[in-house]
Order: sequence, then structure tokens, then C-alpha cells
Amino acid sequence: MLTKFEGKTVLVTGACGTVGAELVRQLVNGPTAHIICIDNNETELFFQLEQYQKSGKVTAHLADIRDADALKLRMRGVDVVLHAAALKHVGLCEDSPNQAIHTNIQGTQNVIDAALSNGVERVIFTSSDKAVNPTNVMGTSKLMGERLMTAAAETYGKPIGRSENGPGTIFASTRFGNVLGSRGSVVPLFKRQIEAGGPITLTDRQMTRFIMTLEKATALVLDSVWLAKGGEVMVTKMPIARIEDIAEVMRARLGGGREIDIREIGAKPGEKMYEELMNDEEVRRTYEYGDFFVVTSAFADMSSEQYAHLLDCPRTDRPYHSSLEPAMGRKELETYLVEKGVIG
Repeated sequence: MLTKFEGKTVLVTGACGTVGAELVRQLVNGPTAHIICIDNNETELFFQLEQYQKSGKVTAHLADIRDADALKLRMRGVDVVLHAAALKHVGLCEDSPNQAIHTNIQGTQNVIDAALSNGVERVIFTSSDKAVNPTNVMGTSKLMGERLMTAAAETYGKPIGRSENGPGTIFASTRFGNVLGSRGSVVPLFKRQIEAGGPITLTDRQMTRFIMTLEKATALVLDSVWLAKGGEVMVTKMPIARIEDIAEVMRARLGGGREIDIREIGAKPGEKMYEELMNDEEVRRTYEYGDFFVVTSAFADMSSEQYAHLLDCPRTDRPYHSSLEPAMGRKELETYLVEKGVIG
């Protein structure tokens, strides 16, 4: 759906993060007129601007989403906002919950307020499977981000028709699992441990996770921009892997025949044995739409014209979490990781 970005000005928060940087890369290679990169990482932002300088499409601004005034300034003339900035590490958010509140919750509200002040057309919030029945601070803050987006859609969005001041802003969220190869994920961690001769450290051998490639994650975000009608959470369908199997496959592929120990160290504070992308309460308002599950707002009027595209779609009959769905076997997992370029 990159063609729909033709002539649009898109602002990406967290533009130097793994997902944010890939969003910028794809937008630069598409018909987007202008991409505005926002990040608080001065060094990475400098190099990102240098990388895309010749395109003539990219501007970069040093700003933090905690700064409401900076967001309002930089959002002038913007058509689409892709909100990828967040504190994402479970352990660090658990240690410093106040920081997660300021960035993941108040920062998201600042993005909403800035978008409303500037009449932005569409805002997409990138959420996480950890937002479903959260057991940690990071997941709780992501859930609050989703709820803020839905509340903004219900209160200000007016996705069908027009408000007194013109068309309303469409607010929606995307929810996805672990992005393989992203900074802080198990793949680069296991790779470093294998290169060092081990041990490979597992939290728990029975732990399962939804996995997806960076390309798939960004495709979800970009497609969601145009699928959203207001207030939904869009979930992509994705494969499941056991953490132990990822370690075993990577050891076999990258270990060079060396005997590298795999050591179980126990779950970290706030970690789940499995992850969820949809809970029991959401099942009753979820529709399958192509490669997506669309979780409609609890306030949604399904007789409204805006939901007509969902009414003939299949309904789900169970929660979507990694302990209920079959995990990939090791051979299938190896093929997946190699074909997707995650490992050599």
C-alpha cells in the first residue's frame, strides 16, 4: 500500500529505532513526498539524515515525545504520523516504571494532542503483544497507549462524516510480536553468545513467542495506516517459536560444530511463559481480515457504515496466544530464519 503515501508528508517518531528506521527506509523508497524523522538519539539521527540526504525527502529533528511543544511544532503540515517511539525493554521498565509512564503513556498522549492541534489525517501507534493481559510495566504502558488511541478516536476522530472543523483524525493501533533481529531481541543476543563460545542463556526452555521479521512488522504498520477506520487494534497473523528451538537452530547453523552450552537462567521479572496477541474479552469483537485480526473498539457501533467491510469477515473463536497455537518445528524454523535472512 505504499502507493497510497504518494504526495503525503509522514512523521515517524522513534525514527532511529529498529522499526522506525525500517519505516523510514521503506517510505524513502516509495512515493512519499516528505518524511520527518523525530528521535532523541542525536548521533543516530545525524547519521540517518546523512544516509538519506541525497533523496531530498528527509528532514530530521532532535526531539523527545515527552516534549509536547516540540511535537506540535514538528507536526505542522503532516498528513500521517507513525508513532514508533517507546521504552521497550521489559527489565528496564520494571526497574524504572516512572520513566515508562512518561514516555510510553504521556508521550503517546502528547502525540495525540499534537496531531489534533495540527489536523493530521491519520495516526498509527505501534503496540506490542505484551499489552495483552500485561504482567509487566512495559506491557501495561503499551496497553494504556492503545486505550489512549481508542479514546482519541472515539472522542475526536469522527472517522465517518465531518466535525465542525473538517474531517477528523483517524487514530488506530497495530500490535505485533517479537521482531527478529531487532536490538535487544534474542537473535542478536544468541549470535553474540555463540561467537563468544557460549553459553547461550535461555530464560526458560518451555517459553514460546510470536515471531516476525522486521519487514513484516513494518508492512503491518504501513498497511494499517490505510485499513484503519478509527479506534481499532490491528494484529497480524504470525508464526510461533519456542525460545529453546531458536537457540538450538542458531547453535547448529552458527556454532561451527563447537560444543556450546545452552544454559537455563530463569524468567526475568515480569516475563510471561507465553505471549498473547488477543485475549478472551477481545475475541467477541474481533474479525479476520486477510492477514490481520481486527479488534474493534468496545464502543464501536457495528451497524455503522465504517465497519461494513468487516461484517462478512470470519469471526475468531478463541484467544490468540502462543500456548494455544502450534509452534514451528526446528526444521521449519530453520528454513524460516534462513529464508527471511535472519541468520546465514
